[in-house]
Amino acid sequence: MHKGRMEAFSDGVIAIIITIMVLELKVPHGGHDLNALVPLIPVFMSYILSFVYVGIYWNNHHHMLQAAKSVNGRILWANLHLLFWLSLIPFVTAWMGENHFSQWPVACYGFVMVMNAFAYSILSNSLIKHEGKNSNLSKAIGEGTKGMISVGLYLTAIALSFVNPWISFSLYVLVAVIWFIPDSRIEKTMEQE
Repeated sequence: MHKGRMEAFSDGVIAIIITIMVLELKVPHGGHDLNALVPLIPVFMSYILSFVYVGIYWNNHHHMLQAAKSVNGRILWANLHLLFWLSLIPFVTAWMGENHFSQWPVACYGFVMVMNAFAYSILSNSLIKHEGKNSNLSKAIGEGTKGMISVGLYLTAIALSFVNPWISFSLYVLVAVIWFIPDSRIEKTMEQE
C-alpha cells in the first residue's frame, strides 16, 4: 500500500494533539500584571516539554517514512498504536503542570513517554521487517542505542518521581535534548541512493 494516507492521517492527529495541548493553557483571571502569570509557570513548562516531544516524534516519524517505500496492514496498526500513546500526552501534560509536578502525575508522564518509545520502536521494526533487513531504512535506523538509553532514563525518572519529581522532570528534559537534533542517518542514507 502507498504510505501517503498514513502520513497525512498521522500529521493530522499530531496537529490535533498540539492544538489540544495549547488549549489547556488558560488565561489568568484575576490579575492584569505579570504576577498573574506566576501560577501558570508549571503548566507552561509542561507544555513546552511536551510540545518539544511531540515535535521530535513528528520529525522522526517524517524522516522514517521518507525512507520507507510502502506500508502494509501491520504497519498501519503499529502507527495507530503510536498515535494512541501520543494522544495521551495532552492529558499527562495538563495533569503534571496543573499539579505542580506532583509525584503521581510526573510518574504517569514518564509511563506515557515509555509507551510512546515502545510504540515508536514497534513501528520502526514493522517498517524494517516490511522493507527488508538490507533496506536503506534498516541501515539508517541501526541498533537504536538512543532509544534504549531513553527508555532507561524514563524508567529511572519514573522511580525517582517518588523521591524528587524535579529530578524526574530533569531526566525528561535530558531525553528531549538527546533527541532534539533529528537523526541524520536517514537523510545520509537517502542521499546515497
